[in-house]
Amino acid sequence: MLWLILVFGTVFAAASKGTESIGLREYVDSKSGARWIYAEPPERFQPGNFQLMFGALREPEEQRSKRPTVSHESFSDEHIPKAFDARKQWPHCPTIGEIRDQSSCGSCWAFGAVEAMSDRLCIHTNGTFTKRISAVDLISCCGYCGFGCQGGFPPTAWDFWQTEGIVTGGSKENPTGCRSYPFPRCSHHGSKKYPPCSHRIYDTPNCVQKCDTPDTDYATDKTRANITYNVKAKQNAIMKEIMINGPVEAAFQVYEDFLGYKSGVYFHSDGTLLGGHAIRILGWGEENGVAYWLIANSWNDGWGEDGYFKMLRGKNECGIEDEVTAGLPELSSIPLK
Repeated sequence: MLWLILVFGTVFAAASKGTESIGLREYVDSKSGARWIYAEPPERFQPGNFQLMFGALREPEEQRSKRPTVSHESFSDEHIPKAFDARKQWPHCPTIGEIRDQSSCGSCWAFGAVEAMSDRLCIHTNGTFTKRISAVDLISCCGYCGFGCQGGFPPTAWDFWQTEGIVTGGSKENPTGCRSYPFPRCSHHGSKKYPPCSHRIYDTPNCVQKCDTPDTDYATDKTRANITYNVKAKQNAIMKEIMINGPVEAAFQVYEDFLGYKSGVYFHSDGTLLGGHAIRILGWGEENGVAYWLIANSWNDGWGEDGYFKMLRGKNECGIEDEVTAGLPELSSIPLK
């Protein structure tokens, strides 16, 4: 049974010009005990503009079956802790605690992948490699991954990493590595921290097989995967994979209510289905006895809980446990400089 509770009626937030009112609501699931806070999203996050953000396409089962599936059955369930946070487990890996911004491009499928790839490169080199893997190199150069800024298949991003390799790259605001993301951080959610987002989807950049600066060689900057695989659609299998190898990419179905997530353990409460969204799972825990996944979004640190959100765990909420993908880096491919 679902209860909708109005919190404080209306909360007023200071704005640069005048005052804007933001109605808060609390959703409570009486069965699981989960509860989360909803804040009315701005115009950009209204259902009619959702295509700007949700670009995760469902991979056909025929294609998914070509990839091995891991479950870590030899790893005892007894060794799974009640809570796990990859940021604390591998504090020497700065990318794990970073929140990126896909801007006005439906590239979540690529961001969830390159974020987890970056984390795993650091983890499996014991902190020697701390660069960011380039989202734009993947978006622009992987033709079979989908449609660039118009959406793509999260699992095939990992296959591309193995077959073609992906170079390094930072953000528009902090350009590093070979190919940095060309689109700016922006205010997806009414926050005044960043400039307003574009109301149109950016065109997919061209595949330029050349680094932004001449002192870095494109071919030698590439990193690759040794193997890519599906993770079995079971809670314990996913937790074991994260514990052993690092954060993973997952995709889930987005409903209208998710647009206004503010805090708490999210579960689908209201609204129609909008599309698919890919993210990075980096841990788990419990809040007031409710099991959740700890997830990094790609809408910058002004959204949700400083860029993160928690989702009900063990119930395959919105299909979050259905399509989890990962891979291991080819250590011999890692650039020395």
